Amino acid sequence: MRSCLMIAALLLPTATLAQTATTAIPDAPTADPEHYTVEFENAEVRVLRIKYPAHSRGNMHDHPQSVTVFLTGGKLRMTMPDGKAIIGNVPKGAVIFEEAGPHQPENIGGEDFEAIRIELKH
Repeated sequence: MRSCLMIAALLLPTATLAQTATTAIPDAPTADPEHYTVEFENAEVRVLRIKYPAHSRGNMHDHPQSVTVFLTGGKLRMTMPDGKAIIGNVPKGAVIFEEAGPHQPENIGGEDFEAIRIELKH
């Protein structure tokens, strides 16, 4: 539980940055199709499969409010549009709610990383 709270705190600043960003940041599947696959979508939710090989970095992208289920654990760096970066360890099986906002993820661990993100449309 403590690890989940740490990761949630890690991602909270993205909500503020999303509101202050001056340029439009594309959504994850548009900005980074190498790492994000749409598994399911309807009027209420969009479900993304996220895969980052060890030592890989994605492109800056934006998400609406979401719930993320971490299928594997990993060490991640989240870089915000202002260049500030936050590093955190995510345990396998963690489930967290995330506010809307942009970030650029990087898997800085030695293992492949996989998660399911359920984006809320309302």
